[in-house]
Amino acid sequence: MRLSAVIVDDSDVNLLLFKHLIARLEDIEAICFKASLDGLNWCEAHGADIVVVDYMMPAPDGIEFIRRFRQMRGMSDVPVIMVTANNLVETRYQALQAGATDFLTKPIDKNEFGARVRNMAALRRSQKLIADRAALLASEVAAATKTIVERELETIFRLSKAAEYRDPETGRHLLRMAHYSRLIAAGLKLAPEEQQLIFVAAPMHDIGKVGIRDEVLLKPGRLSGEELTEMRLHASIGHDILCGSTSLVLQAAAVIAVSHHEKFDGSGYPYGLAGEEIHLHGRIVALADVFDALTSSRPYKNAWGMDQAAAYIREHSGTHFDPACVAVFFDAWDQVLEIRHNYGDKIDGAS
Repeated sequence: MRLSAVIVDDSDVNLLLFKHLIARLEDIEAICFKASLDGLNWCEAHGADIVVVDYMMPAPDGIEFIRRFRQMRGMSDVPVIMVTANNLVETRYQALQAGATDFLTKPIDKNEFGARVRNMAALRRSQKLIADRAALLASEVAAATKTIVERELETIFRLSKAAEYRDPETGRHLLRMAHYSRLIAAGLKLAPEEQQLIFVAAPMHDIGKVGIRDEVLLKPGRLSGEELTEMRLHASIGHDILCGSTSLVLQAAAVIAVSHHEKFDGSGYPYGLAGEEIHLHGRIVALADVFDALTSSRPYKNAWGMDQAAAYIREHSGTHFDPACVAVFFDAWDQVLEIRHNYGDKIDGAS
């Protein structure tokens, strides 16, 4: 492993000596600067593995050089040797405070110089090996994590499909409402990670329908009061299926399942929560889900036009839907239309 040794000294004689002594050491290249500012600029651009800097120089002096060098990205642990003819304890204390690793006193002893630089080179090589191993480990962990996440997403998709097979809704509905949900989350300035979490968890909002009898779930006409009560159980059933997992995605999906039928005015179910008592994820998915349901064909209804559905959403802002979610949804109307176009069902007649 070849290292770079930056030498900074305002004496041509000293620079020549240091370069000669470093040439004797294996796999170390000396890069010399007479002006400390030039040395700083080079380190800023290229970094350094070892620094040898004289204390007594035109500004910035050796201590200020070290202070600025330590502030550079990735240079906090690089070995720095200060060379000085000053034996005062206070000077050395200031140098240590600035970040010096070791000292050499003028006049330079050639053997001592070689030994100290060799020791600093060994230290630097160890640092770089550890950093390389850490980077490799991080890469391996990232790859393993990616595999786990992909498997988790596949499981979630398959669970979502299970509910879909028992419901006349289409897989495209799941895609659209997930994209609408992420669009609303983005408009609310949620963190990108939370936007993605909602996007992945939203398709599981109706997983609880697997627990509803076919006679109720697939009934083409209006449900009786008893049947409506049973149908509404799917929100709690979905939560029971998904809750208790260590997966952040399944945790979010559990919250969405139980809260996406709550209404902003408190008239929803299963708990009749109102306003911000309803989890934000549920408020987001409630709007996305209803909008797409309105604009999608079902065996028991035709799709509404986009303008008609938009009017319904606006009309129910503050009652069914969170006004903040409604506002950002229509702020991104062009993107809403794009999602509808990209993931539209061929059988849908919505314009």
